[in-house]
Amino acid sequence: MECLCGLTGLEKAMLSLCPEYPSIHTRQGAFGQVYKAQMSTGETVAVKVLATDSKQGEKEFQTEVMLLGRLHHRNLVNLVGYCAEKGQNMLVYVYMSKGSLASHLYSENHEPLSWNLRVYVALDVARGMEYLHDGASPPIIHRDIKSSNILLDQSMRGRVADFGLSREEMVDKHAANIRGTFGYLDPEYISTRTFTKKSDVYSYGVLLFELIAGRNPLQGLMEYVELAAMSTEGKVGWEEIMDSRLDGKFDAQELNEIAALAYKCVNRVPKKRPSMRDIAQVLTRILKTRHNKKHQKSQSAIADEASVDLEQGETKNQIIEHRREESMDSAADTFELQPSDSSIR
Repeated sequence: MECLCGLTGLEKAMLSLCPEYPSIHTRQGAFGQVYKAQMSTGETVAVKVLATDSKQGEKEFQTEVMLLGRLHHRNLVNLVGYCAEKGQNMLVYVYMSKGSLASHLYSENHEPLSWNLRVYVALDVARGMEYLHDGASPPIIHRDIKSSNILLDQSMRGRVADFGLSREEMVDKHAANIRGTFGYLDPEYISTRTFTKKSDVYSYGVLLFELIAGRNPLQGLMEYVELAAMSTEGKVGWEEIMDSRLDGKFDAQELNEIAALAYKCVNRVPKKRPSMRDIAQVLTRILKTRHNKKHQKSQSAIADEASVDLEQGETKNQIIEHRREESMDSAADTFELQPSDSSIR
């Protein structure tokens, strides 16, 4: 990670803001503005600039530099460099070209995310969180998991971002003030002011339901879920909450398994919630089952092809084309489904 200290101004810090920045800055939070920018090397980056009057922003800046300087995982947004000097604090990140998960769920400028992609992103986030909880030393509690803090790269791989509220697990778990985003906050944390790994798991469960329903947690998502749970008993029958924008294009078995998993994550009793490692393993198994189904379907198509009369050339060609598409999908799935681990990558 490169320290840009001692340099004044964005240009001298080897950064130049894109002239169209008003249309492409990603957001304004407690920390300040986030811009798309370009290094002198030509590398595109995201630059988070500290609001000069933000005490909370100063604290978040120090936290991110301290934590991200030693955290490296393909499902985390990596810190490239920083600038820390009087009157100017900046964090420089790898640029996530596809924006936030929230923008893909709610913005009219994006097509609705397919069900297949939603499950892949869910696994990406779970693996990033598993690394924080079990791979980092000491373990890290994120404390602000939400769809706007999940960024997508060019390959639509999900990465966990924004570590300003994160804490090492060994640090005092009690907080004088509630921090985080309402709608995602663990009720146990709100009542006791104590945050744990299971607080992150609760927020992740809300995120899973957000992916399923396409509904913002601040717009009654969990009330919607609880009503559905009365008839599903937390297991099957979750189709009624599925995002209507998908027009029924989803796998019902996958949906029910993932919704049941999400419901365990939001259990009111923290000890009854699964760990992030457990969650990653369940999602990996679901995607492996998907891959196996595709493989079986491909093999079935090969058998059908052998029985087609050679005079039906058009039908045969259609089967071959379909088989090639399935083969490509299977290869992609095999590449993505690496065994879940918590090692630094």
